[in-house]
Amino acid sequence: MKKRYNMILVLALLCVIFTACGTNQQEETTEQSSTDELVVAMELAYPPFETKDENGDPSGVSVDFSKAFGEYIGRDVRIENISWDGLIPSLQTGKADMVISSMTITEERKESVDFSDPYANAMLAILANKDSGISSVDDLNQSGKKIAVKTGSTGYIYAQKHLTNAEIVGLPDESACVTEVAQGKADGFIYDQLTIYRNWKKNPDTTTAVFIPFQDVEQWGVAVQKGDTELLSQLNEFIAKYREDGGFDQLTEKYLSEEKKAFDELGFQWFFDMAE
Repeated sequence: MKKRYNMILVLALLCVIFTACGTNQQEETTEQSSTDELVVAMELAYPPFETKDENGDPSGVSVDFSKAFGEYIGRDVRIENISWDGLIPSLQTGKADMVISSMTITEERKESVDFSDPYANAMLAILANKDSGISSVDDLNQSGKKIAVKTGSTGYIYAQKHLTNAEIVGLPDESACVTEVAQGKADGFIYDQLTIYRNWKKNPDTTTAVFIPFQDVEQWGVAVQKGDTELLSQLNEFIAKYREDGGFDQLTEKYLSEEKKAFDELGFQWFFDMAE
């Protein structure tokens, strides 16, 4: 009788132990699920798309866009501020799940990452020094002219391919390029129209903007790791719904209302207008 009692006691204890283990495993799984962050890499140096607020926290169009996507798929978003040259490597090494950083979709980049459907357009323009005599892109493609470009940008790629007669100076960021032009150390800076417009407004006494659509419209996309079809599918569904629900219109009103008005007056295609 005593042996039977001991056996029952042992079985009861084992049931308690296994039940507790199952509960702990369930709690652990739930905890892991709730902390399944979506890590988004961006260079916080391109206002109003990717920047920091007065408290040093990530802010801007791309930040709001990425958080809206996180809500759509039920994952918390963590922004990682990474230098431009490190964005694609951050995907390749698994440091980030995706890149939203005003990145143009190019064939070269497609070799390293996969891109979502495009969500914005960008066209190149010139910020020229007022005394440089630059009124067209052909004026830059001359011996003795110096062009400032952000290293790795599409402006840099365009200059390398098409402006071979000029001296091309690659610099690490947008502000350095603008400074070169404003101080007369470079004749022009090639970048997207919106950036050129904003910097012309900031430096009206020393610069002028040359808004000439001298290349086809480029498109921005969200970059993900090669082969991440699940995240890519979620992104494409979200982008279509976000556009349909007026999300990009809300971003424009919040961050780019003045620029939108100027683009309309100049007859330029707006960033988020994907009409052919």
